[in-house]
This record gives sequence, C-alpha cells and structure tokens, in this order.
Amino acid sequence: MSLPTDPKLDGILIVDKPQDWTSHDVCAFVRKRFKIKKVGHAGTLDPLATGVLVVLLGRATKSSMPLSGCDKEYAGVMQLGVATDSHDRTGTILEEKPWDSVTLEQIREKAMAFTGEIIQVPPMVSALKHKGVRLYKLARKGQTVPREGRPVNVYAWDIDRMEGPLVHFSTRVSKGTYVRTLVNDLGAVLGCGATLKDLRRMRSGNCALTESVTVDDLRTLSLQDLRNRIFPVYSILPYANSHQP
Repeated sequence: MSLPTDPKLDGILIVDKPQDWTSHDVCAFVRKRFKIKKVGHAGTLDPLATGVLVVLLGRATKSSMPLSGCDKEYAGVMQLGVATDSHDRTGTILEEKPWDSVTLEQIREKAMAFTGEIIQVPPMVSALKHKGVRLYKLARKGQTVPREGRPVNVYAWDIDRMEGPLVHFSTRVSKGTYVRTLVNDLGAVLGCGATLKDLRRMRSGNCALTESVTVDDLRTLSLQDLRNRIFPVYSILPYANSHQP
C-alpha cells in the first residue's frame, strides 16, 4: 500500500525491534514505509537484541544525542560454560568449560562486583573505532587491538533464576554499557565462561516497551494511526531518566 507523504511527522516512535534486524534496518523500513525524509534512532541495539528502539522522526533527529545518553533497562539470558569472541551467541566459540558446579548463589555473589561504577573494556566485536576503523571490521580479520577501559554505571544486576546452564537476569545500566561484556566478564570470574544468549531492552530513559509498536504493526498502520503513536520530543526529553532513583 502506498502512503502519501506527511511533512508533519515529527517526534519519537518507540519500536519493538525484532531479532536479527539492525537498528538501521528499522529506520530504513520506517523511512520507506511512511515516506519520511529524516529518520534516526537514539541508542543502537545489536541485531541479536530485541525491544525498545527509540526512533526519531523529522525534526526530532536533532535530539539524538541527549536521548542516546539515557540509561537503559534490559532482561536477558546468559549461557554458562561457553565464551565467544563477540561475548554473545552469534560469535565464534573461544572456550568451553564445565559449569555444573556453579550455583545460583555464587552467580549472585560474583555479580555484585559488577554493580556500581565500574571500568569496562569494550569488546573487539563492536562499532567503536580504532584509528578510524570499526573494531568489528578488525575482528573479522582476526586482529585484536588494545582498548581503553571506560567508566560505566551498573545501577542494578538482578540474577533471577537458573535453568541448567541458562541464567535469567535483569539489569539497569548507563549509556555505553555492553551487557554482553558484563556477562562475559562474570563468566570469567566464575571460572566457567559465559556468553549472552538473549537480550531484550525493556526501557530507554523514559521510553518503555509497553508503549512500543512492532514492525508487523507498522506494516499495516495508516498515517493517522502512526501519528497517534508518536510522542512529541518535549514530552520525553525533560524526563529522559526520570525512572532512575
């Protein structure tokens, strides 16, 4: 179905990003589907991850930086006994170890060391740049370069339950925190290794999953329906991190 162009589509659209889509894929889909010239996002989600992607329409793209700086909330699943180069299940397996002796209590205890302000070394498989080149491009060539640790805040990391080697958790973190690296580093401390299996962003700043629209929904929405799902920037930006204590 072809839709007419609507020049008044400015604001924030909260999209529930599907797995295996990049954040760019979602923006490109929205741009083409609704014929909007300017579409961006505030805070990239890895293709593996699902959940809240803050999509910026029209003049709202000018607010990308402050909205990207918001804290994030996630629900996820880690797999014990395996470590990968990307720190998630999409990467190449580097090591496998027995995990059977690890208990839920031990995981909770060790996770406490990764809460508060910590220094995190970004993974090689990431979009950060080294001398102008994305790290993941170097990683694909088998290259590893030094990365400086960066201060991040892990406000909470709750280990919910354990089902065999799968550990369910929720976490609330500051901008720039790699949850997959949190998992990898916890696995190293536990001695058995761990990698991220699934991740779902529940909230970005004041934008919650409960207010999101799916890509399948967007395929059939009319322009008026879309307009009804758009939040004005002024209603989100002043309260970007209002959910934080």
